Amino acid sequence: MQLIDGKKLANKIHAKVAKEVETLKSEKNITPGLAVILVGDNPASQAYVKMKAKACKEVGFYSIVHEMPESITQDEIIATIEMMNNNPRIDGILVQLPLPKHIDTTKILEVVDPKKDVDGFHPYNVGRMVTGLDSFVACTPLGVMEMFKEYNIELQGKDICVVGASNIVGKPMANLLVNANATVTTTHIYTKDLASHTSKADIVIVGAGVPNLIKKDMVKDGAIVIDIGINKLDSGKLVGDVDFDGVAPKCSFITPVPGGVGPMTIAMLLVNTLKSAKSRGL
Repeated sequence: MQLIDGKKLANKIHAKVAKEVETLKSEKNITPGLAVILVGDNPASQAYVKMKAKACKEVGFYSIVHEMPESITQDEIIATIEMMNNNPRIDGILVQLPLPKHIDTTKILEVVDPKKDVDGFHPYNVGRMVTGLDSFVACTPLGVMEMFKEYNIELQGKDICVVGASNIVGKPMANLLVNANATVTTTHIYTKDLASHTSKADIVIVGAGVPNLIKKDMVKDGAIVIDIGINKLDSGKLVGDVDFDGVAPKCSFITPVPGGVGPMTIAMLLVNTLKSAKSRGL
């Protein structure tokens, strides 16, 4: 069993991005800029935004966080996004999810300029990703693909089961895998007999938000398991969607939680923002 070290790979990507930012600054006088919209006081969202701001600082980005109260109106958020769409210093716009219930998340994401949609959530980018065209791709699935590349894990012809079908993780993940010529089964909350799908798969990718959902009898010997979930138990312990202690001994590769996919999500946000900034210099 080999651990897929997301933290180590993310640090490698951060160093590469920082070097490219230096070049961009000296040759084109461009500093990549990332703007984040944070609505309300969700502790998890606040923690993620802090991590993103810290990562931006480390690689030399300009970054700004627009903190808004829970009671903010949809029109006020849209006005802020449109202001950032028109700001030449901003290359990436990120709306931290989830948004309060009175806000139409789909509408908000559609307002973001597709050229600044570094989260890869705009329908324009989703459509291009599905058809295999160059686009901004959702950071978590993109990070998983980067892990496969780093560890020389071949995807072509593999049977892969994706557990979870969210617009942010499951659906884009499945599409990227299909584009890589894998045979993909997508499962979700309405799937009958989840184990019958996961137990046949060469690779199992889980992003369901259910602590320890995948048990050792649900994966075959030698499987590769990617755990995207991160859940806080009442004890305060962070665990994934996979029962790591039970499943790990059966795997050829597995990601830990924390230290697996999480750091890669932020690393890919930096990569996407840098990509946007480079297009500004063309």
